[in-house]
Amino acid sequence: MQIRTATYDDIPVLMEIFRKARGIMRASGNLHQWNDSYPSEEIVREDIGHGHCIVLCEAGKVTATMAFIPGPDPTYARIYEGGWLSDDPYHVIHRIAVAEPGHNAAEALLDWGFARTQSIRIDTHEDNVIMHHVLSKYGFTRCGVILLANGDPREAYQMNLRQPVSIQRKQSQNIDI
Repeated sequence: MQIRTATYDDIPVLMEIFRKARGIMRASGNLHQWNDSYPSEEIVREDIGHGHCIVLCEAGKVTATMAFIPGPDPTYARIYEGGWLSDDPYHVIHRIAVAEPGHNAAEALLDWGFARTQSIRIDTHEDNVIMHHVLSKYGFTRCGVILLANGDPREAYQMNLRQPVSIQRKQSQNIDI
């Protein structure tokens, strides 16, 4: 398994992953998140151009993706029905998608993110039971509701670590008992 920054050459497979992800959402009852044109190729190109599009490869094939973006995110400036865990610097994950569920690809991408930051915020549609399950299982806390730029509500989550995962692992290996 390899995780790397996406290139423009990855766009055809990324668009196919997003198509499959929309099908997975629909099959699980999430009928309203990600219309048939979201995310658009233009959005994916922007993510790649900014170095935010991350891909997970298995056996040399791209099987999952996410946008990993340093905050602050303007849609997270106001949160309703709750509050963020902290105001510490954070990264946001948007457009996380897997070609096939059940392979722990989302968890691998989250692990990669936490090796690079202490705090991650993410949002999802209220009907996205799969993502709610993944986030809860991983240890994220539901913090409230945010509104997208178009006014649509999203369930907002955050997880903070005291230190990035890579530092925690190094320290745990150096502990003298």
